[in-house]
Amino acid sequence: MSNSRSYGRIQSAPENFISDELIAEINADGLNDTRRNFLRRSFAAAAGVVAASGLATGNANAAADHPGLDGDPAILKLPKHSTSLGNPVAHTPYGMPSRHEANLQRRESPGLTKKRESGVAFTPLQGLFGIITPSGLHFERHHAGWHDIDPASHRLMINGLVANAKVYTVGDLMRLPSVSRMHFIECGANTAMDWGGPAVPSVQYTHGMLSCSEFTGVPLSLLLEDCGIDKSKAKFVLAEGADGASLTRTIPIERALDDVLVAWGMNGEMLRPENGYPIRLVVPGAQGVSWVKWLRRIEVGDAPYATREESTQYIDLMPDGSVRQYTLIQECKSVITTPSGGQILMDKGFYNITGLAWSGRGKITRVDVSVDGGRNWKTARLESPVLSKCLTRFNIDWQWDGKPAILQSRAIDETGYVQPRMQELRAVRGTRSVYHNNAIQSWRVESSGEVFNVQIS
Repeated sequence: MSNSRSYGRIQSAPENFISDELIAEINADGLNDTRRNFLRRSFAAAAGVVAASGLATGNANAAADHPGLDGDPAILKLPKHSTSLGNPVAHTPYGMPSRHEANLQRRESPGLTKKRESGVAFTPLQGLFGIITPSGLHFERHHAGWHDIDPASHRLMINGLVANAKVYTVGDLMRLPSVSRMHFIECGANTAMDWGGPAVPSVQYTHGMLSCSEFTGVPLSLLLEDCGIDKSKAKFVLAEGADGASLTRTIPIERALDDVLVAWGMNGEMLRPENGYPIRLVVPGAQGVSWVKWLRRIEVGDAPYATREESTQYIDLMPDGSVRQYTLIQECKSVITTPSGGQILMDKGFYNITGLAWSGRGKITRVDVSVDGGRNWKTARLESPVLSKCLTRFNIDWQWDGKPAILQSRAIDETGYVQPRMQELRAVRGTRSVYHNNAIQSWRVESSGEVFNVQIS
C-alpha cells in the first residue's frame, strides 16, 4: 500500500484585474454590497483564468481543484481553527505526526518472513522527502524480536587481541569524544523479492529495507586504541549483539579502524529500542546485518569467524554453484520513489521525478533518468548535501504526454561504478540469488496514469 498525496498546481492570478478607481473608492468609502459583489465576480473570473491556464498545460482537474472563490467555502468562510484557541503547549509531550498522515507508516510484507521472533518492517520511501528517515519510520529487521534494555545494566566488552580487555558502561561511552554523521543503512535482502521478476507492487516493498539517519557515537577505533589493539596480528573483529539470536558478524579490521561507530544517538535523540537502544554498531556502507544492535561485545581476532549469519545466511549463491561469503559492501544503487508503483498520475502535464541514490563505496557523483525504458537518458539534479555512504536525493523535470512510459534511474558513484541493468547483474550472479540486488528498477506508467513494477530485459 502506498501513501498518496495530491497537491494541486496553482498559478498566479493576472495582475491589475481590479481597477485603480475601484481601489480608490474602497479606500475612501469602504465596501458596500455593489463593490463586494464586484470583487467576488473579479476573483471568480481570475480563478477561471487560472483554471483555464491549468487545462492548457495538461491539468484537467485544475478547475475542480481550484474552484472559483465565489463558491469555495474554505476561502469565504473562516474555519473553526481560525476562530478558536488551539491545543495547549505540550499537549503531547512527545510530538506525533498529523492524523492526516496516518497512512504513512512502516508495513510488513505478507510474502516475507513474519513471525514473532523474526520479521521485517518496510520504510514508506514513496512518502518521504529529503534524505533523512524519521526515526518512527526507520525500517526494522529482527532475528529474535526487539528489547527495551535498561542502559544502566547494559555493558560493552572488548576482548581478544588487545593488551587490556575492558568493559564499558553506556555512561563510560557517552563521556568519550563523540561524532555525528549521516549514513544510509540497507538490508542485504533489500529488493530480494524481485530477483525472479516483479513480485511486489510498490517502492515500499521493493526498496523499503533502506533508511538514512544521523548517528552519534564514539569511533570504534578510539575504543580499540584504548584497549591496546595488537595491530600486528589483528585482522578482523567480531561484533556480537545482546538479543536472543546473539547475532554476530565479522568485520575486517581496516573497516573497524576507519569510520565504524559505537552509536547511542539517532536523529538527535537516543536510539529507539527497535533500532538497538542503548548502543549499536554503525558500519557505513555495509549491509545492515553488520550494524549489530544491542551491541554487547567486540572481539579482535586474526581470522574470519564464520558465524551463522555469514556461513548459512546473507550469502550469495553463484551460477557455478559456489557460495560468496562475507559480502560486506552495499553496491551503488538508486530508485525513483515518485512516480512509483501503486501511485496514479491524475493527468498529463508536468511532474517532478524524484528518487534516492546511494553507494557503500562513497559519494554519488551522477544519476541519470530515462522515461523510455533505458533507450535515452538525461542527467538528474543532485540535491545537497551529497555525502559519503549517505542517501542522495535526485530530481528531474518531466512533461508527461499521457502515453505509456517506463521510468528508470541509474546511479554512478565516485569509484566510477555504474548501477547495472537486471540482465547484466544476472549474467554475473545467476538467477538463484537472494541478497544484494542492486539492479536498475523500472516503473511502467500506463496511459491511465497507473504505475506498476516491471522488469526490462
